[in-house]
Amino acid sequence: MTGWRKASIAGVGASRQGKLPGETAISLATEAFTAALADAGLEKSDVDGLLTMPGSSSPEGAKHYLALGEHLGIDPVLTGTLNMGGATAGALIQQAAMAVATGMASVVACVFGDAARTRGSKFDAAQGGEVSWGSWGMFGNAANSAMGAARHMALYGTTSEQLGWVAVNGRRNAARNPHAVMREPITIEDHQASRFIVEPLHLLDCCLITDGGVAVIVTSPERARDLRKPPVDILGMGQGHTLQTFEQKDWWYLPHQEHCVARAYRMAGVGPQDIDVAQLYDNFTIAVLLWLEHAGFCKPGESGPFVEGGTRIAIDGELPVNTAGGNLSESYMQGWLHVVEGVRQLRGEGGERQVRGAETTLVTGRGMTLNTASALVLGKGR
Repeated sequence: MTGWRKASIAGVGASRQGKLPGETAISLATEAFTAALADAGLEKSDVDGLLTMPGSSSPEGAKHYLALGEHLGIDPVLTGTLNMGGATAGALIQQAAMAVATGMASVVACVFGDAARTRGSKFDAAQGGEVSWGSWGMFGNAANSAMGAARHMALYGTTSEQLGWVAVNGRRNAARNPHAVMREPITIEDHQASRFIVEPLHLLDCCLITDGGVAVIVTSPERARDLRKPPVDILGMGQGHTLQTFEQKDWWYLPHQEHCVARAYRMAGVGPQDIDVAQLYDNFTIAVLLWLEHAGFCKPGESGPFVEGGTRIAIDGELPVNTAGGNLSESYMQGWLHVVEGVRQLRGEGGERQVRGAETTLVTGRGMTLNTASALVLGKGR
């Protein structure tokens, strides 16, 4: 397997996760940045690129890189801030990879931090722009995914219980992850008994809201081979966007996600049959079903039966999915921890949740009212 391999992930780090009173988005991002440096065996002075995502509790917005860079005490040659919601981690790592490949920077840190739980973020805020969709009863991010879930059910016979198996699998994996926020096992009965947030989505169909930070360090494959941990090469990258929403009748199915993954596959020279582990963005359980179809692991409409029973997506199953627990049970870091887990699986650092013989992983992200998506195909470094 060849793939792109012009940049590698050399270090990953995460702060503590959960409810962390007294911490800020900046302090948690700093904690993660420090952990990623230690993971790679690098010094702060080695970092000449800084790409950041502001958390929902970050007041700086587009100037986030200025605030974080000042706090970290670095003056990079390449920097900036981007917010594409849950697609941002993948998109920033892609920018970092291109910067390394073109010589614009040599060691780029991609960093995120948020204190969303402490600051009181909720799912019941109205969505929309200048005119809120809340006037039409459209409250919370769950409402967008609920529409897609309802349509998938109507067209293909997908059931709430099948969605529940995604949640049960995530929690089962989180129970093997000492850093996960939610580790208490759940059953399908627990899922069905949990209250509705937006029908047909129950509480256990919805991701966590947490405080925390994550950092990923990208450098050249040559330099990565000389650092502390085994390098993880970037084999392929892709993005997809649907900037028009309700103007397109199939918007609920998010076809841009299929195009996003196809671009990453094409760049990597792989197909779904070559993926050993999948870290699929799971802000809601329906997201995993759609990704399974978009990534070619099953045909359109067949993802419900694919996940039913949880055996095919289990750690020892046909396609291990979200091996650390995902957004649903590990922590909601807007997809950043999906990258971290993908790297750890390829390094063989999964512990009780390690997938045997894992050599490739697909990491996906989506965000901004489901308008945008990113995908990475990662492989063991050479």
